[in-house]
Amino acid sequence: MQDWFSKYWFFPSTLSSFDWAHPFYLYSLPLIPILFLLRDWLRNNSTQKLNVAFPANEIQSNWISFLRFIPGVFLMFTTALIILALARPQRSISEEDQFGEGIDIMLAMDISKSMDNKDIPPSRLTVAKNVANQFIKGRKQDRIGLVIFSGVPNSLCPLTTDYEMLKDYIDDISSSHINVSGTAVGNALGMCINRLREIDSKSKVAILISDGDNTAGNLDPVTSAQLAKAFNVRVYTIAVGSEKTATDKVDEGTLREIAKISEGKFFRARDARSLENIFKEINRLEKGEIKQNQYRNVQDFYHPYLRWAIVFFLISFALKSTFMGNILED
Repeated sequence: MQDWFSKYWFFPSTLSSFDWAHPFYLYSLPLIPILFLLRDWLRNNSTQKLNVAFPANEIQSNWISFLRFIPGVFLMFTTALIILALARPQRSISEEDQFGEGIDIMLAMDISKSMDNKDIPPSRLTVAKNVANQFIKGRKQDRIGLVIFSGVPNSLCPLTTDYEMLKDYIDDISSSHINVSGTAVGNALGMCINRLREIDSKSKVAILISDGDNTAGNLDPVTSAQLAKAFNVRVYTIAVGSEKTATDKVDEGTLREIAKISEGKFFRARDARSLENIFKEINRLEKGEIKQNQYRNVQDFYHPYLRWAIVFFLISFALKSTFMGNILED
């Protein structure tokens, strides 16, 4: 903060940066010179004068005689500074605290060989990864975990709010991560439920992305869906694939049944745009409640102007005691 005697306080940029608590005082600033002129006029007309005749050639004007106006000028500045102080210049800093109850989300992604199908270019898996990253980027205060699966599931990342780390995990996913062939939908969902079941959270969600029927694993998808319902885990299932080719057809039946039992929702993604819209819909349905508290820290800056007013008043008073003063007027 600048010292009070700094010229900083008189810069136009400084004055324009203030918020004025009582701005109506500022409207009286143009009246100050008018009031001082009116005071001089009234004083000149009310004071008794002694008429003394001088020849015109003996009346001389001297620049020293104009110095008697200087005390009045300092007094005008004093009045203006007092008005600035009364207008109460301030600066405020707004602060905002955000808090809320996030959602716990487990993302289960199928990485079986059929996800390399290019019916959704560049491939089903690549599009699913890109859209999942966009979904994660839009979350706030939510914990998200990641499970990948083909013939067996693999818990790749536990629930976390470190979205950058999670994004790195998703970027590295490929169909070569798991060598066991097949699609273990039931086991993958069971692993997600196992991550969520003991968590005391208001909202628990599993998002299952796959393109096929359950062909591997020892846990039936219907049983997994029933477990999800028992542990209050809502499951959103997404079937990925355009069905433009006869091979690697998308089986919707299992995914529909899982969503129905767990009171979630089934989605069908036939291209990148529809998959992106599906994640937007899930994002809309599963919004965590975030509350905001706003604080306004106000700092007053009338003190420098009040101190300058005292200085100018003392200067004006001191000058009246010199040859600049007029003893007959005072």
